[in-house]
Amino acid sequence: MNIPTELKYTENDEWIRVEGNIGTVGITDHAQEQLSDIVYVEILVSEGDRVAKGDSCATIESVKAAADVYMPVSGKIVAINEKLPDTPEMVNSDPYGGAWMVKVELSNPSELNGLLDASAYQAKIAASE
Repeated sequence: MNIPTELKYTENDEWIRVEGNIGTVGITDHAQEQLSDIVYVEILVSEGDRVAKGDSCATIESVKAAADVYMPVSGKIVAINEKLPDTPEMVNSDPYGGAWMVKVELSNPSELNGLLDASAYQAKIAASE
């Protein structure tokens, strides 16, 4: 299982990559493995929307289940991945690259302190299996 060390993670299997004041958000390799074959992605937010940590920003459906994707931080949506609804299978093949969901301008960077680093996320997964 791929758990990049430069990312932060949520208990709900989202990841965020922070560059400057912009965070890129998606779901983890572990989450896509659990969901299996992704067949549908709907981004629920638009550019310019203000979101709070914990708000749902997307819905993902697979052949096995549906899941919401939650914001790991608060801020303003500055980009959405327009390609993802047309290529939902990208979540399975490239969860940390092409399958990012939204980009957010952080309004409260201290919220990052409450997220898991790669080793804590790996321990969380191990404890749940």
